[in-house]
Amino acid sequence: MNELVQQLISSVGVDQQQAEGGLGLILGTLKDKLGGGDFEQLSNMVPDAQGLIDKAPTGGSGGLMGMAASMFGGGLGDMAKLAQGFSGLGMDAGMLGRFLPVLTGFLEGKGGGDLAGKIAGLMQGD
Repeated sequence: MNELVQQLISSVGVDQQQAEGGLGLILGTLKDKLGGGDFEQLSNMVPDAQGLIDKAPTGGSGGLMGMAASMFGGGLGDMAKLAQGFSGLGMDAGMLGRFLPVLTGFLEGKGGGDLAGKIAGLMQGD
């Protein structure tokens, strides 16, 4: 188990599957939002970043939010997709706010303070 997953388990109080799945969901979103160089830096700092993304639940856009979004011709925003993915892992959307400080703190500890700041800005809203 990687160091960041262990930090999430001890700091946030989730199990290994929730930690890996939630982190994978966040990393997948960041992969889409960050430029290639920034994501490469992130994946060099987070052990097995792509493996975590691959383990993340995919779920699609079901439920009422997905139905409403499709009725109006749009998809769910990134934060809504993350919240839905967290729900699929048995966590509420509020847990996202507990994962992000652990991730950014981990990156800062690895010398990625600028990247951590960029991620915090990207994840503040859609």
